[in-house]
This record gives sequence, structure tokens and C-alpha cells, in this order.
Amino acid sequence: MEPTGRQYSVSKDDAQWRSELSADEYSVLRQAGTERPFTGEYTDTTTEGVYACRACGAELFTSTEKFESHCGWPSFFAPLAQDRVEYIQDDSLPGRPRVEVRCGSCGSHLGHVFEGEGYETPTDQRYCINSIAMTLRPAQG
Repeated sequence: MEPTGRQYSVSKDDAQWRSELSADEYSVLRQAGTERPFTGEYTDTTTEGVYACRACGAELFTSTEKFESHCGWPSFFAPLAQDRVEYIQDDSLPGRPRVEVRCGSCGSHLGHVFEGEGYETPTDQRYCINSIAMTLRPAQG
């Protein structure tokens, strides 16, 4: 991942991240990898609750904004609040510019956000987020 120059409220060196995350978590969260489609723990989950960053625990999305996009990854139409995520221009795929979504607290890679795809959501956005980048905290009920 390219450093953004931003100071995060949760800051650890590479050795700390490697010791705290599994190899797969580290690949996605700290190296901007992607889990294979339709393999993630939360792709089809309908449990009510809050999705938090697996690296630092910051609350990012809620089940209220989650929707079925059939794209192979959990999809949300908005984050919990705009300051919870950071947006980075991603030109890693030639001819296909994208917007990367990172955790606003620790800078970990979460996925990408897409606009104008025609989903019937209030924002016409799809936050395509890796399951392995999050932990679901079920609602108390």
C-alpha cells in the first residue's frame, strides 16, 4: 500500500501488524489484496449489527446499509459516517480507475467503492468490501 501521509489514530509498524494479523488478513488489510469472490464470511450474511475493521476495531458499516449486489463480496451503500473511511484513487488496473476504501482509523485496505451501477439504493454507490477486512458485531437483542 502506498502511504497517504495521513496520521491515523491507530498506528503500528509493519512487524506489529504482521504479528497481530493472519497471513490472509495481512495480505488484504495491509497489502491491498483481495479475497476470492463468493468465499468471504459475510458475503451472504443478513445478521443485524455493526461491521468493524478487523485490524483496529473501528466501526465502519452497519447491516442497515448492507445489500445484496451478487458481486461476490459484501456490499454496502454507505459507511457508518463519512469520516470512518478514507478514499484513495486506485489506478492499479490499466484503463479501470477505481476508488480504494481504507479504514479512517488505521489506514487498512477494505475494498473499493463504485458509483452509478444502477443498484436501487439511496446513494447509487456500492462499497465492495472484503469480508476478511471486517468483524461483525451482532446487535444486542
